[in-house]
Amino acid sequence: MNTYVSNLVAVRDVESLRSRIQAWRREGLSVALVPTMGALHKGHLTLMGRAQKMADRVVATIFVNPKQFGPNEDFAAYPRCESEDFEMLNGAGVHLLFAPDAAVMYPPGFATTVSVAGLTDVLDGAHRAGHFDGVATVVSKLLLQALPDIALFGEKDFQQLAVIKRVVADLNIPVDIIGVPTVRDADGLAMSSRNAYLTPDERALAPKLFAAITQAAAAISEGGDIQECIDTARAGILKAGFRSVDYVEARHAETLATLETAREPGRVLAAAHLGRARLIDNVAIPQR
Repeated sequence: MNTYVSNLVAVRDVESLRSRIQAWRREGLSVALVPTMGALHKGHLTLMGRAQKMADRVVATIFVNPKQFGPNEDFAAYPRCESEDFEMLNGAGVHLLFAPDAAVMYPPGFATTVSVAGLTDVLDGAHRAGHFDGVATVVSKLLLQALPDIALFGEKDFQQLAVIKRVVADLNIPVDIIGVPTVRDADGLAMSSRNAYLTPDERALAPKLFAAITQAAAAISEGGDIQECIDTARAGILKAGFRSVDYVEARHAETLATLETAREPGRVLAAAHLGRARLIDNVAIPQR
């Protein structure tokens, strides 16, 4: 059954999603898709705004995907605030919301997994077994269910963006994948739904992650030894009060291979734990 929130139409099933999009297609309108897991914030709304500039109609999705959470991760606790999200999307001028439940996305007998070799063995993939199989599978389904002209994803999840681009290229899915720069609070903290887990004291410390990787990227750009710069960043994050660091690494911006020289396009990427929150971030290494 379809539900309505002011001007925003929300649908729960694939048939209704496709019917709406097909009607737009008959009018000659272009379509952008912005997949999310809800708990929306300004970063998501930036994606919606960019989508509106690039297409005639914008479809947002909200689905907390169980297949990308490990057994000891925060699937049950992940923030869910659907009514507030609906209001935000309506205020942002989004035209259609696809908000399926797990039975729609993974019906009885579902047995297919999309897996990407190489790109998923490092960084977050090395610390979250099966995570990117879940991401690749659900994003493939969303793209094929909607078949938009473009789909937009934030660069905060840089490895995820690389994986999605690989899936689309390898499976010949006719969608252009657009990466959108990370949206940050005034103190540099990357906006994330998981920031809600931070206590006030932890929130004050959280921007130290961005500061540490930004300093590392600048030092590498200026000719510093890559490993020494990375080691300094890791030590700085721990000294700032983070509970633990999963990784701080310099990687090639396109292949995610270990960065050999600052002459290559590179990113410094990090993941660290602060209280209940696991924060990830990344910055480009300036090219000289």
